[in-house]
Amino acid sequence: MIVLVLNCGSSSIKYQLLDMTDPAHEVLKAVGVVERIGQDEGVLTHKPNDKGKYKFTEKIPNHEVGIELIMDALVSKAHGVINDVLNIDAVGHRVAHGGEYFSKSELIDDIVKEKIAKLCDLAPLHNPAHLAGIESMEKLLPNVPQVAVFDTSFHQTMKPEAFLYALPYEYYLKHKIRKYGFHGTSHKYVAEEGCKLVSRDFSNSKIITCHLGNGASVCAIKNGESVETSMGFTPVEGLIMGTRVGNLDLGALLYIMEKEKLDIKQTNELINKKSGMEGISGVSCDMRDIEYEAWEKGNPRAKTAMYMYYHRVRSYIGSYAAQMGGVDIIIFTGGVGENGPLTRQRICEGLEFMGVDFSHEANDGIKGELKEISKPGSKVKVLVVPTNEEKVIATDTVNVIQKADI
Repeated sequence: MIVLVLNCGSSSIKYQLLDMTDPAHEVLKAVGVVERIGQDEGVLTHKPNDKGKYKFTEKIPNHEVGIELIMDALVSKAHGVINDVLNIDAVGHRVAHGGEYFSKSELIDDIVKEKIAKLCDLAPLHNPAHLAGIESMEKLLPNVPQVAVFDTSFHQTMKPEAFLYALPYEYYLKHKIRKYGFHGTSHKYVAEEGCKLVSRDFSNSKIITCHLGNGASVCAIKNGESVETSMGFTPVEGLIMGTRVGNLDLGALLYIMEKEKLDIKQTNELINKKSGMEGISGVSCDMRDIEYEAWEKGNPRAKTAMYMYYHRVRSYIGSYAAQMGGVDIIIFTGGVGENGPLTRQRICEGLEFMGVDFSHEANDGIKGELKEISKPGSKVKVLVVPTNEEKVIATDTVNVIQKADI
């Protein structure tokens, strides 16, 4: 089965084409991204698995045109990897918000689309773009089944004491204000892969997964189920991120709004795009830039930002271990988690009381590799596990379609 995986953002479309004939050994045929949708000059970057990278620039007014360009690239004589778009057997979509409607991936029909649309208020930057991608594919390949894979569905196993906020209960009943959590596809995937690496049963393990990137979250997984996660009603809650504030005293936010005379739009910009590591360091949202400033140049604000980052992640690890009554495996993934040896080291320092016996030798220089970075006798295994959300989406797509017997 040839599966096209689409991740439609507000102004971009990331895609992969995979041959899932053997799901245990999928073949990546092409990968690419459409950027700057709706702007003066859009860009398509397309990379076949056995050919050079191809870049194409033109005005891309909407997602439908962007997906048409992807189809053209996939069948191009010079850059294509399939003979005809009809070779595509299924399409899998990453959907950011499934609310309380979806606890698993779903075959897309009118009812599923209607529910995704209802959740646009909860994910205004993401769900409308996902719907645009789904409807564009319906026009281009009307007879090809499509599957929605939700970022939030893995976290639907959380109990009320974990997902409710201490607000008047009526706001949960009326507006569904609660913690939803995100990065669920990544958390589940790396936890399962980590268990395979150290020969543990996923359904009988206590795992803490740290998805550290420009957006970042931690998840507590007990016996195969998400029991806690750091992101909340929106992806702003939790860890300090590239430009997102993470946990914040709401009284402080109201105080800033009053003193700076900020409206809702400006406040949203503040907590989503001007805070986090960039706001603290004054350098960048990129951890590599901040680390260089902190350790090579001795920039005090950059150093403070790094220590705050380590502190916040370490605090969540300790909290989640307490909630689960211990931990068997700690996993680092995401752009920073996979490629930041210093970050992994500093986060794990002081976790010896939990049974972590960290290996500096194993950790040193590891970037994007599947590897254990704790010592062989460590009670708690510490692992680096590269995430692959596209593979999960493709696998779920195959499984849903086969179960539906399409």
